[in-house]
Amino acid sequence: MRTLTEPRARTGLARLLPPGVDPEALPLLVARGLRAFADGYMAVLLPAYLLSIGLGTLEVGIVSTATMLGSALATLAVGAWGYRFAGGRLLRGAALLMAATGLGFAGLSSFWPLLVVALVGTLNPSSGDVSVFLPLEHARLAAAAQGHARTALFARYSLLGALSAALGALAAAVPDWLARHSALARIDALRGMFVVYAVIGLIVFWIYRRLPAQAGANDGGRVPVAPAPLGPSRPVVIRLAALFSIDAFAGGLVVNALMSLWLLERFGFSLTQAGVFFFWTGLLGAASQLAAPVVAQRIGLLNTMVFTHLPANVCLVLAALSPNLPIALGLLTIRSALSSMDVPTRTAYVMAVVTPPERAAAASFTAVPRSLAAALSPTLSGALFAAGWISLPLIACGLLKIAYDLALWRAMRRDRLDAE
Repeated sequence: MRTLTEPRARTGLARLLPPGVDPEALPLLVARGLRAFADGYMAVLLPAYLLSIGLGTLEVGIVSTATMLGSALATLAVGAWGYRFAGGRLLRGAALLMAATGLGFAGLSSFWPLLVVALVGTLNPSSGDVSVFLPLEHARLAAAAQGHARTALFARYSLLGALSAALGALAAAVPDWLARHSALARIDALRGMFVVYAVIGLIVFWIYRRLPAQAGANDGGRVPVAPAPLGPSRPVVIRLAALFSIDAFAGGLVVNALMSLWLLERFGFSLTQAGVFFFWTGLLGAASQLAAPVVAQRIGLLNTMVFTHLPANVCLVLAALSPNLPIALGLLTIRSALSSMDVPTRTAYVMAVVTPPERAAAASFTAVPRSLAAALSPTLSGALFAAGWISLPLIACGLLKIAYDLALWRAMRRDRLDAE
């Protein structure tokens, strides 16, 4: 007979969880996968859709900025006031907003109404998660595991997101396929993908209804930790937030929507070719995130963040300067194999360096500067594209990220976590 302390054998989707993790994390992983799938094809299709309705490259950058700025403001609100509400309720509200965003983009075609929907909605033009979902899910995941199990959990979370985003990028070929093999016009097929985005939001809402009201409530009798605003961890959170904002501003210069535009403009890629490229690079990014906890256990979270990021950013600069397509794609592929190792390790680092009650606030206040900084740069990239400097955003992104890596190493190298 199994005792009360003996762990239950895991079956089905529960096998996604590393050992020692609260089963409450499972719905969060499933929801992350669905959202990432939608974000994956939206990042590729968004510029094509906006161009097809008559907008220019500058307006594509402005809409991308609005989506990230709106996410930043929503995340800031979660960090400032979210601890007053049940996290499950906030997640469900965000899922409904996702559904409304998809319907808004599907039904509108004028710049200013689309800009408003982009600002208040959840659309994500980047390869990573910069939405209001991020701090809410991170706080719950951090409460579901400790130590290296937490790093492994965040790696699974990031891995599932990267794999799903890669499949989503592959699905970006659906509108072209429908336009060729049916009577459906290409613009209508593109609008249909936004409707699918809305449906995914409703499915995510249903999944979030399975979550308990408070994080950690299912953890075998352990007392749930009530969330609180930032307190003793404020100085280190501010330091990390400032550093992360440099990285995010740089990343905003080449979010997937703009990288897709770069491939379309410089090399004449089709949506199908761009989708296949992002699919394979997404798979490489996912594999690197799976390897991240193993590397972090050997050399530490900070070392993993810095020493995998540096060569990836060198590859980005070289890709922008490449004389032909094969060399550029090869360098971007190498970059994809290295650049995502810092995603789960960065999250685990933040969650480990603050006290448990401050985790939701810390996740928000490190995510907000990232979102705000990233929101500024797509418009700059759009302006550079419009002026004919289509490779300059990639060069600027790589150089700024190299500066971030060196600054992070200098600022945090003397801090050592107990978890390491």
